Amino acid sequence: MNSIISDYDFKGIRCVKMQHGKYSCVVAPSLGASVLRLRDEENKIDVFRYDENASAQQLETEREIWGLPTLYLPNRFEDGKIKTSDGLYKMPINVPDQHNYMHGWVHRRPHVIESTSDTDDKCVLVTSFTHDSSDEMYTFFPVDFRISYTFTLSDEGLKQEINLINLSEKALPVTLCTHTTINAPMVDGGEEKDLRLFVPIGKRCELNERCLPTEKLLELNDWDKEYLTGKMPTLQVIDNDMYTAGTNKLDDEDFYGAYVKDTAKGTLVLNEVSREFRFWNMWNHNGVNHYFCPEPMTAMINCTNLSLPHEVSGYCELSKGQVYTCWQRFATRKA
Repeated sequence: MNSIISDYDFKGIRCVKMQHGKYSCVVAPSLGASVLRLRDEENKIDVFRYDENASAQQLETEREIWGLPTLYLPNRFEDGKIKTSDGLYKMPINVPDQHNYMHGWVHRRPHVIESTSDTDDKCVLVTSFTHDSSDEMYTFFPVDFRISYTFTLSDEGLKQEINLINLSEKALPVTLCTHTTINAPMVDGGEEKDLRLFVPIGKRCELNERCLPTEKLLELNDWDKEYLTGKMPTLQVIDNDMYTAGTNKLDDEDFYGAYVKDTAKGTLVLNEVSREFRFWNMWNHNGVNHYFCPEPMTAMINCTNLSLPHEVSGYCELSKGQVYTCWQRFATRKA
């Protein structure tokens, strides 16, 4: 059998390990079903931020900056407000210097393993989390919902499908993001100075001093255009560069997603996303922490509170029983 899925102890954390072809993948259901490691064993590439010396406690407390955490209600909400068509919710301020609420709590909850399977063609893991009155955040956000992830590891890499369903009579706001922490360097023996980031951007979303949109969409300047041409080196400070999404080119074909090239090793890490992801936000933690984040987002920062039309901000809502689905795929290859 070309595919194996099994229980796995990762630094004392109970995980699920999937192996298929050149890929191995470790998912931690107890840590918000974050992907803690995705490795191309053949080309010796660690896709997501990985450090052999990182402790289980680090991974537990710093969930947003290791692996592939999935965020529901991502990024910043002004003064903790989440305004929907039928409600106004006041979240606890967790970024006091900006007086904002950030990133939600789904990535900080244990997820249930719904199913696992392996065949000759692929490994599949399904996890879920249900938010209801038993959760301490229900005091602030009394809207029942369920979110599930289907991870599929195959020759095409790792695909994550996200399904969000409203279980409440109230409107459920929809904004999703993965805080994609790409390892730097990616290849064993590589150097960070050789990494270049290709992101298909359209307009810059201007942000104010609180890292909230001013609602102005700006034309691209010379710095911005480096994302389009692959001249953007990752070993520098990238601090919340937010853009509308466009379509990339890869091998002269349209590619809806971002990719990273190691110019010395001649390898690529691809992040293809579904059309629901309409924005990219780039950040790299001051550029000196050996990772960077090209984050696909379905909606703008602070989207529930903006006056922009929803077709511009990307914001939408679900009524009871409705499901929102999006997906992304990670793969590696030679350039």
